[in-house]
Amino acid sequence: MNFDDTPQEAAFRSEARAWIDANAPRELEAQLSRPSVGRVKLDGIDIITASKAWQKTKAAGGWACLHWPKEYGGRGASPIERVIWQQEEGVYDKLSGVFLIGQGMCGPTMMAYASEEQKRRYLPPLASGEEIWCQLFSEPSAGSDVAGLRTRAEKQGDEWVINGQKIWTSGAHYSDYGIVITRTDPTVPKHKGLTMFFLSMKTPGVEVRPIKQANGGQEFNEVYFTDVRIPDAQRLGAVNDGWNVSLTTLMNERLSIGARVWTGFSEIFAFCSDFMTENGPALDDRAVRSRLANWAVRHSGLKYTSYRSISALSRGERPGPENSIGKLVSGSMMQDIAAFALDLQGAAGALTDPELAEAAGQFQSMLLQSPSGRIAGGTDEILRNIVAERVLGLPGDIRVDKDMPFNQVPTRGRKS
Repeated sequence: MNFDDTPQEAAFRSEARAWIDANAPRELEAQLSRPSVGRVKLDGIDIITASKAWQKTKAAGGWACLHWPKEYGGRGASPIERVIWQQEEGVYDKLSGVFLIGQGMCGPTMMAYASEEQKRRYLPPLASGEEIWCQLFSEPSAGSDVAGLRTRAEKQGDEWVINGQKIWTSGAHYSDYGIVITRTDPTVPKHKGLTMFFLSMKTPGVEVRPIKQANGGQEFNEVYFTDVRIPDAQRLGAVNDGWNVSLTTLMNERLSIGARVWTGFSEIFAFCSDFMTENGPALDDRAVRSRLANWAVRHSGLKYTSYRSISALSRGERPGPENSIGKLVSGSMMQDIAAFALDLQGAAGALTDPELAEAAGQFQSMLLQSPSGRIAGGTDEILRNIVAERVLGLPGDIRVDKDMPFNQVPTRGRKS
């Protein structure tokens, strides 16, 4: 790949840089520039409010969801221009995290399957940050096996009645809408009896319960559906074709996560540059330098792999399974970096008070959060299967329930 800007790209970069210089919320720059673990926290400012304000400003200037068509709130920009924008937006891109699921996963699904009227109603407010969306997929009994879900939708006249439970739903507690996949026919194999819908999170019967995480955060939620009624018009795709619809969501999920991989490398490099061990500066230790070099190679590999995906998009290709690589590598890398940083600090690594702990306790928080990064968006095992089977072309894993009617799949012990 040639990473030099063409004259047109250079002009776009100059335009983007000038607009950001004139409109960015400079009062937040110092806080956004601080090393962070996961979602950004601002002192004295609600992150949702700040994120919506910046997104609204971008939308008014024509810089929101650049790659979306103009009629849906975007700019009609090329994938490469989208990359250039993200490079120039810099630390202010951290304010886009709350929109990642909606704009990166739900939006493309709506674009592919919603009616034209629905697209013109729901996509512009999603692009401008006025409305936030979530993705209701995972369930307690299914885990990363999306097709193993048990939330059911039953047709009653022109409506569907939904009952069941979702779990690990990021952002459900502040989302306005969501896409939800349900089981509509349990008598066929599990991949063939699913149907996708979208709904307001304020619909009667929808209950959101935040899950307290080990690091003190509450980003994930349980969502319960009790006799939730939605019209058939809110169905996405054909009845019982929800698996194919979900592939659009999942491939864009891999792309969105893989293109914004956060590994903690910049944080560990900055920490080791200043940290003094009993034997002197950490960077004087060859073992430390070796670990940093290894992570630097992985970090660069992830960045350029994501650029390869962007180049494929620029050719009009659909996001593919290779985007699973970014999340698979970044999840374990973040966990390894956090554990290494705590080992380097010794007993002091147990401190969590930001005013006392080295690096303001960020690596303690990173270690506590890191397991979620290896679960959300597909577990390591699921992603390895995807890479092995769909990228490397290896034989498929044994799946004894693949062609079995879902209501005959044993759920406890062995079926007699």
